[in-house]
Amino acid sequence: RQRVTLGFTDHLSDRFPLSCSRSPPSPSSLIVLLSDWGARDRLMAHSAAACFLPLLFTALFLLSSCSFGSGIPTRYDGFYYSGEVGDWKDVIVVDAFLDPLCPDSRDAWPPLKQVVRLYSPRLVVIVHPFPLPYHNNAFVACRALHIANKLNASSTFPLLELFFKYQERYYNGPTKSMSRSAIIDDMAKLANGAVGNFSEFLSGFEDWKTDMAARTSFKYGCTRGVAGAPFFFVNGFLLPDAGSALDLETWKSIIGPLLKNQREQECITDKCSA
Repeated sequence: RQRVTLGFTDHLSDRFPLSCSRSPPSPSSLIVLLSDWGARDRLMAHSAAACFLPLLFTALFLLSSCSFGSGIPTRYDGFYYSGEVGDWKDVIVVDAFLDPLCPDSRDAWPPLKQVVRLYSPRLVVIVHPFPLPYHNNAFVACRALHIANKLNASSTFPLLELFFKYQERYYNGPTKSMSRSAIIDDMAKLANGAVGNFSEFLSGFEDWKTDMAARTSFKYGCTRGVAGAPFFFVNGFLLPDAGSALDLETWKSIIGPLLKNQREQECITDKCSA
């Protein structure tokens, strides 16, 4: 009787592959293996473990990655284009997830600014920088926005508009032969027009806090199910046609009825209180 040993021997691997993705053993191989029932049992257990362990490690990784206990930010994520942190009871809140190097985000920005001018101060717009992974330089651009916001909050949106205006120079193709440091240096020169103080802005890329702030914005978008840009949420609800720019008339059709309903409810409340 041929002795079967447990482990990755040539005899064993040839007759009973342990990979879940490989084909099952041939009948002749099974005859040899079944002649030793103890070895067969040990082998089946080992094979099951080989299939199960990758799944277990993947689950543990996902659980550890989704642990937010120590990663909750001290303030709500995003840059306030209109409104401010405070009582949101009587306003419409728009969360806009934008990639500064995304053409659709660029096209979505002018109509969003128009709707702010139209409905302010009853409309709060919060911009969350969300770097799309297939835009190679998007995370650096989002980090640049956090640096600008830290140095001078009033320069954040001027820098965002500079990125929209000159975003093609940071596309994957034009920068494929550039180093990361060269791209950062070029972005710092671009930001100098909005933020000023080139050296201080450039040193912001060495500050781990700006790196964490950019990561937090991305992770927050992931928790909201954001999978592209632009993504818009109104009072916490995702708008349809996510990933596409919305024109002014579409925004008016969304915000206008909400504010009208608010005013009607306020009138009813006032009459009841009277």
